[in-house]
Amino acid sequence: MKRIPLLTSCLLLITLAGCDDDVEIVEKEVVVTNTEVEIVKVPTPVIVEVAQGTNIQLGARPDYLIDDMATSALKTKLESCKDGPFYRTDFSIGHRGAPMQYPEHTKESYIAAARMGAGIVECDVTFTNDKELVCRHSQCDLHTTTNILAIPELAAKCSVPFTPADPNSGTPAAAKCCTSDISLAEFLTLEGKMDGANTNATNVNDYMNGTPSWRTDLYATSGTLMTHKQSIALFKELGVKMTPELKSPQVSMPFNGMTQAQYAQKMLDEYTQMDVPANHVYPQSFNLADVEYWISTNPEFAAQSVYLDGRDSNAGFDPNNAATWQPSMAELATDGVKIIAPPIWMLLTIDNDSNIVPSQYAIDAKAAGLNIIAWSLERSGPLNEGGGYYYQSISDVIDNDGDMLTVVDVLAQEVGVMGIFSDWPATVSYYASCNKMPASI
Repeated sequence: MKRIPLLTSCLLLITLAGCDDDVEIVEKEVVVTNTEVEIVKVPTPVIVEVAQGTNIQLGARPDYLIDDMATSALKTKLESCKDGPFYRTDFSIGHRGAPMQYPEHTKESYIAAARMGAGIVECDVTFTNDKELVCRHSQCDLHTTTNILAIPELAAKCSVPFTPADPNSGTPAAAKCCTSDISLAEFLTLEGKMDGANTNATNVNDYMNGTPSWRTDLYATSGTLMTHKQSIALFKELGVKMTPELKSPQVSMPFNGMTQAQYAQKMLDEYTQMDVPANHVYPQSFNLADVEYWISTNPEFAAQSVYLDGRDSNAGFDPNNAATWQPSMAELATDGVKIIAPPIWMLLTIDNDSNIVPSQYAIDAKAAGLNIIAWSLERSGPLNEGGGYYYQSISDVIDNDGDMLTVVDVLAQEVGVMGIFSDWPATVSYYASCNKMPASI
């Protein structure tokens, strides 16, 4: 212990009695016992900046998927986030909106995607016969995604009119209706429906009733179709970024005088005309020439231009053998490509211990400095039979819906993707928020 002399002076007493000549100065010893100072580390909260006005609603599906996971450290972590907070991130990308339950490329589907935390939402872009840009996944999908066949005067304009199935010959029902078959004004009279067709149908009504059993028609009673410009206005209102995909024309180009280059340019021009910052737009195309055109002629969009990689349709393609894909990742990077977007299965493989790990494709893409976007989660239906196309490289270790969160984790933590397209963005949004990924601002 220490002994400290303490002098009580008039300065210390002034607030009690004032200071005058009658105050006696007394010297005393005060005993102070040494104490140990304990430093307690208080965790610093992670503050995530979230845009004002967001109203993220993830619903019950993420919890259902987590419950379906096998016991693991990942499951425990995801369970710990059940009370949020949940917020919007650019890691979560609305693939055609939220088409697992809403008609794709409709206003309703886009709004649902934004509500589920998608920081980026997709409008696939094609054109009508008067060369106006509209949101459809394919130029010729109106017979499966809209009610066009139920409107006789428009059905009559379809490239291939409806023909019923012939049970005797085994010939399936068929139709082909394209945006280029009709005008913009006619397009806007259509209503979106869930994508699907009953090829065993012998009449139009039955043909249009082809929604897969694992989707739903509950929210498909009045899907609002949109022009490209209308989608831009809506996305601005919702506060989300935009990823338009320039769809490959299914008509000969030039079309009514519009060349492929003019088509590619028109899509970007509509963002400029509507005062959308270039860094809020991620233009995509499966046609590498379109991406190269944007890089060379629209430098403000170059860093965000996305090469959608569909080279798996090439004979002999193997994501673990670089000799089977051309150009190489290094060549793409040299040509100015910044972002590559393959299907999920091309990014993943299985190691000798039955773990899901990055494929050689993923390793080479990252080594070349390319950013990666994966597509598309929640598009295969239930995964108890291996997951189909999107999981084909890892089907041997996929046997339940909870496995898709393991896939998301490998894509995020080991492959290092910058975002994941999903038909139900809530799943990716839950994972992103739980891992405190940057908010979409």
